[in-house]
Amino acid sequence: MAAFVVLLRGVNLGPNRRVPAADLRGAALDAGFATVRTLLNSGNVVLTTGTSGAERPDDVARLLTSHLAERVGTEIPAIALTADRLRTIAAANPFPAAARDDPSHLQVHVPFGTVDEAGIARLDLHHPGREHIGVAAGVVYVHYVDGIGRSKLTTATLDGAAGTRLTARNWNTITRLGEMLRDLS
Repeated sequence: MAAFVVLLRGVNLGPNRRVPAADLRGAALDAGFATVRTLLNSGNVVLTTGTSGAERPDDVARLLTSHLAERVGTEIPAIALTADRLRTIAAANPFPAAARDDPSHLQVHVPFGTVDEAGIARLDLHHPGREHIGVAAGVVYVHYVDGIGRSKLTTATLDGAAGTRLTARNWNTITRLGEMLRDLS
């Protein structure tokens, strides 16, 4: 059985789009996935294909999204990554010092489509903050030097520059999800 990490976009950030971890696990099990583990309460799940019939990342995301919508009453965008893809994302990080010294302020923005690298490069040149922005392995990395809460670099701004929707996780979460995937092997 193949293992995947699934990242939901924009859940549990306020009163809307609440997805308790128990509902996320339940939806995954209802869909036929196995060895389902959630991390934090921010839409992170590691699972194996089980009897789901899903073999490709897009199929995994689509199936989980459908079953989750039945449980919570709204469709929530999700992206699934293979263990190899997550390893590639981690290895490509253009800010290794931030990963080591400031991992909670290093965010990995995983795209739902293809990132417009020129758009991100323009944003990096012209945004007024001290954030460091880079693209590697088709993913946008942002080191929020002064903290995420103080940044003027919004999700909408990043989505617009990237030309696609993104879902972000900090480096600590990326690292832990990688460990969880290794534990399934």
